[in-house]
Amino acid sequence: MSAIDVHAVVAGDRDKPAVVLSNSLGSTHRMWDAQVDALAEHFLVVRYDTRGHGNSPVPAGPYAIDDLADDVVDLLDGLGIERAHFVGLSLGGMTGMRLAARNPDRVNRLGLLCTAAVMGPAQNWTDRASAVRANGVSAIAEAVVSRWFAPGYLDARPDEKAYYESMVAATPDEGYAGCCEAIAVMDQVADLPSITAPTLAIAGADDPATGPDVLATIADGVVDGRLLVVPDAAHMANAQHPEVVTPAILEHLLG
Repeated sequence: MSAIDVHAVVAGDRDKPAVVLSNSLGSTHRMWDAQVDALAEHFLVVRYDTRGHGNSPVPAGPYAIDDLADDVVDLLDGLGIERAHFVGLSLGGMTGMRLAARNPDRVNRLGLLCTAAVMGPAQNWTDRASAVRANGVSAIAEAVVSRWFAPGYLDARPDEKAYYESMVAATPDEGYAGCCEAIAVMDQVADLPSITAPTLAIAGADDPATGPDVLATIADGVVDGRLLVVPDAAHMANAQHPEVVTPAILEHLLG
């Protein structure tokens, strides 16, 4: 499958180093809203919607992680950016690992949040893809978002709960399913030692999907990695605790 022109939003000074922010499965570039202003003080911030998400095109699935990496290369080329920092959460982190391993000349520093180098069993993802194609993403939106935040967090924030559930529900069914199929067949464990970009791995202490042990495997597997565990945070650690995550990302990218 060839690269597609993904929808991107750019903020900051084009004379500054670039950082690309990549979204999770079921979200859009808006999941990084809490980080943009602080990052834009130092970087050209490029947020984009992964293929099949938000305002990006929705080609027929299944997709592969290489397709998602190809889209980023195409995005960088279109913006005239030779090399950028890359920060991705969950599916976005998987994309970042593939890009850093396969195209090391395009990645400066790497931030990997709440993600995994392999995330089986594959049948779970192919079953989810089938369910979404049959019943729509809206059928799973509430369950998905409940796992994004630490227990009790959304109970006190009904507006935030509704916002993220609407974001998930608005994801095109085929786009969500196609990305599920990419995760199903992905295994980047053997590629970790080839990632030379300095890497910050961030885990939510209460993440039921990609907890601290999973991110520790990444931090230990790459050439230059370190781990940060965010207390009282689950899968969307950057949204629940930006006061912890944003400074950590800034410190890492500024080197």
